[in-house]
Amino acid sequence: MTAAPAELLIERPAPTDGAALWRLAKESKTLDLNSSYSYLLWCRDFAGTSVVARGADGEPVGFVTGYLRPDRPRTLLVWQVAVDPGHRGLGIAAALLDGLTARLAAERGVTELETTITPGNTASERLFTSFAERHGARVDREVLFAAGLFPDGPHDPEVLYRIGPLTASTPH
Repeated sequence: MTAAPAELLIERPAPTDGAALWRLAKESKTLDLNSSYSYLLWCRDFAGTSVVARGADGEPVGFVTGYLRPDRPRTLLVWQVAVDPGHRGLGIAAALLDGLTARLAAERGVTELETTITPGNTASERLFTSFAERHGARVDREVLFAAGLFPDGPHDPEVLYRIGPLTASTPH
């Protein structure tokens, strides 16, 4: 499993973290920013399939939000991953993904991970392909949502990364 810096606490988010998650998403400059209300709901309704990293002061410095697909309950769909700009490059995102999938493999029998990435987002491409390598998993890619499906102006296509089967809750 990827180790995060020792001073970080990795745990489930709480509704009181919603504002910080919204801020981290906004500061990422790459994520589609949802309403602040949606982050509050996410921290309430999907805390069990999400994770937050807290710095020494207890404030969130990174997060992964996800949910189990209703028609594929052993598949974790990772919605967003963000790390505070001052904490990037320390392995926090990888540690969050590894910790979350290990927990969900044990609690819910998760064997597959999905996420979408826009073409050219090399940081996300590296994060998820290295996750697959650590977990001995295959990566299949296909366009999930073509650019023309988005009603709110120009949007890059969303490429689905299907990673699995995860061979173990502990990466190789």
